[in-house]
Amino acid sequence: MPLDREPPEIIEQKLFVKGRKFDYDVHRLRLPNGVEGEWECIRHPGGALAVPVTDDGKFVLVKQYRFAVEGRILEFPAGTVEPGEDPASTVTREIEEETGYSASQWEHLGDFILAPGYSDEYIYAYLARGLTKLEKPPEQDDDEDIEVVLMTPDELEAAILAGEPVDAKSISSFFLAKSRL
Repeated sequence: MPLDREPPEIIEQKLFVKGRKFDYDVHRLRLPNGVEGEWECIRHPGGALAVPVTDDGKFVLVKQYRFAVEGRILEFPAGTVEPGEDPASTVTREIEEETGYSASQWEHLGDFILAPGYSDEYIYAYLARGLTKLEKPPEQDDDEDIEVVLMTPDELEAAILAGEPVDAKSISSFFLAKSRL
């Protein structure tokens, strides 16, 4: 279902910072209900995520170091949608770079807003099947610290329910994919 958009009136742009992957702005706004205030927002081009499933039914995840939480978390492979890039192209590239697998079958699981309280980032989620291990996986990006992990659906669900560090986009995508497997 598409988002019913009602843009606020920008009264004053107070701060704008252009980053490598996303931008940050602070504005004084008037919301559609007439309330005025100051709001911060991370402007993000969106991310694409793959839920890779092997022929024997295991999920392919990555355990990745994330500096913001100062530790490693389980995630499905994902990446930022580059300017002018289709999310399906992004996720095809990212699954190969992060896991060393390619997929021959793709199914769009859906799109969702990641953190609407402070960001406009959408995640475009895809189920990836027909996996083939690449003979020579591409080298990881310099800013990535990744370990590939295979888990059964029961193992992943148990990890999620036990409160192990799994990010929200992966939890959401797991349950979207689980309904189709």
